[in-house]
Amino acid sequence: MSGHLKFAIAGVILGLILLAIIPWEVALLIIAAAIAVPTAAWFMLDSSQRRRIREMRRRGQIGR
Repeated sequence: MSGHLKFAIAGVILGLILLAIIPWEVALLIIAAAIAVPTAAWFMLDSSQRRRIREMRRRGQIGR
């Protein structure tokens, strides 16, 4: 099972738990923030930094 799939499954489980405990609006905001923060960080990198990270992922140094 890949690392990305493990994170996706954990996110779904966490989202369901949050929906059961707190109001759905707050849970939705937390889930949206969990998606938006890494995405925003990725887009703040310039193209050479993104390329270096992609190369490191391919070589197996990140993302396992």
